[in-house]
Amino acid sequence: EIYTLSPTRRSFDLSHTVAHSLITYKGLPAPIICDYLSREASRKHYAPGTEFQIGKIEMVANTGTYLDSPFHRYADGKDLSQLDLKKLARLPAIKVSAQHAQAIDAACFPRGEKLAGKAVLVETGWSRHWNTPQYFEGHPFLTEDAARFLADSGVVLVGIDSHNIDDVQDLRRPVHSILLKQEIPIVEHMANLAALPATDFTFFAVPVKVKGFGTFPVRAFAIV
Repeated sequence: EIYTLSPTRRSFDLSHTVAHSLITYKGLPAPIICDYLSREASRKHYAPGTEFQIGKIEMVANTGTYLDSPFHRYADGKDLSQLDLKKLARLPAIKVSAQHAQAIDAACFPRGEKLAGKAVLVETGWSRHWNTPQYFEGHPFLTEDAARFLADSGVVLVGIDSHNIDDVQDLRRPVHSILLKQEIPIVEHMANLAALPATDFTFFAVPVKVKGFGTFPVRAFAIV
């Protein structure tokens, strides 16, 4: 989705919709979304013609488009409640297109000072398979050397529109390990990256401020 903020600025929704029974990651349960208090049941509490709905959701943290904080990987890492907003909101950002490689290595990223202080969003095109069996098989990922390069370049956040930023066959999860060790949040399962330009936009991915949680869904978006 694209929203016009002014004649010269637009916002781009980069998130998937969380819905009842959605499977984000094979082996993890789908969210259960229902009424805690239905509109019909609420009517007895209010004046005639007045009603409210209070929703209830049961889900694992890794649902939809979500952000990983260091606590996701490291017991002594910062959890969601400890993240600094300057690492989550109004980030100068660039998009790197890597749609023709499964293993995305350091050579795919620009050199010099173009990455320092920026959010780097990696467009693989894999989001086209979202909510299909194909999404879980043979997905693109970053290599260990790409993660080290990004960390050494001083990036502040890394996002990807794929099933996992790591090769799921590598149980060391080197990309998560390297980036989160350096307190670089990760946003996975992004969408609509094709709508973004390569440069000159700002990025937002702010999760709920939950203590003792390492991961939570975000409404990721960009302003161009």
